[in-house]
Amino acid sequence: MTQKLKNKVAVVTGGSSGIGLATAKLFAQQGAQVVITGRNTTNLDNAIVEIGANSLAIPGDVANLADLDRIYQTVSDKLGKIDVLIINAAVYVLAPLANFTEEQFDKLSDINFKGTFFSVQKALPYLNDGASIVLTSSVVAEKGVPNHSAYAATKAAVRSLARSFSAELLDRRIRVNVLTPGPVDTPVFETITSTKAEAEAAKAGMGNFTPAKRVASAHEIAEANLYLASDDSAFMIGGEILIDGGIRSL
Repeated sequence: MTQKLKNKVAVVTGGSSGIGLATAKLFAQQGAQVVITGRNTTNLDNAIVEIGANSLAIPGDVANLADLDRIYQTVSDKLGKIDVLIINAAVYVLAPLANFTEEQFDKLSDINFKGTFFSVQKALPYLNDGASIVLTSSVVAEKGVPNHSAYAATKAAVRSLARSFSAELLDRRIRVNVLTPGPVDTPVFETITSTKAEAEAAKAGMGNFTPAKRVASAHEIAEANLYLASDDSAFMIGGEILIDGGIRSL
């Protein structure tokens, strides 16, 4: 079987769990040299064991521009130019509009919006011409859902960035596209609940919210990332793959 990312260098931000980890594992299987980033070194170490050979973990915070400089310089020193950049690092903070705090707003904005913007900007000198960049949005970016106002706004911003970035990077043939998932079976449910039982209940509730009556597996989303990362999607520029179990359409 032909490996779609053979000899490519791929960087996955937020690659130590969930969609990021599933994507990193799939990319490694497809022949890429994979670099993952994240803030938790223990999670990164565990992820590298799962990904296997040809993988590298670099700790760092996408909201910290000095960290981004260090991450990309390390990739350059060890592996050379980057062919695929998956911007996946994000936080999921929910609260009613009336109760939302400035601290919560800043956390979402710093990681989801600012982090996405500068993860791409800082990567530019280290990207090969013809590289593929994939930004991770969310189905709620174009759907009104209670308690999601700030989170949804950051993900709508991500969708907008892909269009603008693509227009600016045409001369380098760098494609910027968006992957827009619905609810996915990841550890994120544990971050918005207090117990494992509550996390499972939240996951079930999200699944019932979809016409498909389930949440996606992280691997299903990773397969879409592979399409956007590879030459299979060479004619996609500033586009979007919606993989949401029918939420937006039905």
